[in-house]
Amino acid sequence: MTAPASVLDRAWRLAPQVSVRPERFGALLYDFDTRRLSFLKDRRLLAVVEALPTAPTARQACLDAGVPDESLPAFDRALARLAETNLIEPRDVADEHDRTRSGLGIGRHDVTNPTHFAEGAR
Repeated sequence: MTAPASVLDRAWRLAPQVSVRPERFGALLYDFDTRRLSFLKDRRLLAVVEALPTAPTARQACLDAGVPDESLPAFDRALARLAETNLIEPRDVADEHDRTRSGLGIGRHDVTNPTHFAEGAR
């Protein structure tokens, strides 16, 4: 039996119904479909989530965010939990490239602009 692939070895993106608000402790993630508020308690995890739209894999997003190799298992678990709760979703790199090039961006809410968090809540 083959072991399941690590979350780190796939391309991901923030789900379009999710908005991110950076905070001192990390970030708040709000899912506008479920109205669920989640917390990222590590600023490095926020940096990883922000890097997901352009990184070829979550592993590369972790490396780009400065996550050391010994911390990758913890980040694999954290990203798996975000995927289980539909806060991030698999990304087809080719399709994403076409969407970004056409100006559609990564989703309804811009992860790098905290004002979208407040705007979406209205």
